[in-house]
Amino acid sequence: MSQATMSRRGASAHEGEGVVARMIEEQTAKLPSDIFLWAAGASIVGSLTLQALGEEHKSLFVGQWAPTFLILGLYNKLVKLHGSE
Repeated sequence: MSQATMSRRGASAHEGEGVVARMIEEQTAKLPSDIFLWAAGASIVGSLTLQALGEEHKSLFVGQWAPTFLILGLYNKLVKLHGSE
């Protein structure tokens, strides 16, 4: 497949982006990227604290937030690099 064909496919897929996705990307791009890193760190510390207090189920629940925050941070960075258009 040629480079021109791949870029046209990417452009056509991007043109079909919905209004809601564009609105989310515009708002997400305003947030500093390090917020998500700090949130992931806080969820890890919170999870460790809950584990030390003997709250195993709550600890597991809070600890599972870290990957979500990191993925949201990655999304945030991609929106900033590639724009929301």
